[in-house]
Amino acid sequence: MSEALWGQRPRPTPGPDAIAVGRWEPTTPAELTAHRRQLSAALQDGSGATDADEVAVERLLLAFEELASNALRHGREPIRVTVTAGRDEWLLEVSDAATDQPPTPAVGRDAAEGGLGLYLVARLSAAHGWDVQGDHKVAWCRAQYSPGQAPRAVAGSRSA
Repeated sequence: MSEALWGQRPRPTPGPDAIAVGRWEPTTPAELTAHRRQLSAALQDGSGATDADEVAVERLLLAFEELASNALRHGREPIRVTVTAGRDEWLLEVSDAATDQPPTPAVGRDAAEGGLGLYLVARLSAAHGWDVQGDHKVAWCRAQYSPGQAPRAVAGSRSA
């Protein structure tokens, strides 16, 4: 695994048919867990979602948890998490104020010690990268789901 795994690339621009699924600003791991549960419930019970298959939803939830927890551990507040749905994929963006610290995968670390989240997200996503936008670093990934299953906005998510 190399640093190129999380290269600096501008985030994709959501298409004209893209919709905001949800926005959150976690400040603690407990809040992040609550936000993940909110997203999960909405994607699985139909209030935010889709008929996207369970595997696609789980990939998005894993990416959500891993990128946001990485920002909580290694970034600086405010942490902002946004999920946008396009025609056949979600765009997950996680921003923090640590513009001087690029996302760096744990290289050579024993999996039992943790820190493999960026590697997992890179392997599971259709595309990924990071960029600096103003005073925030934005790590992003695209998670695919079946075409025609675009979700609606998640009720109750906090706007950034």
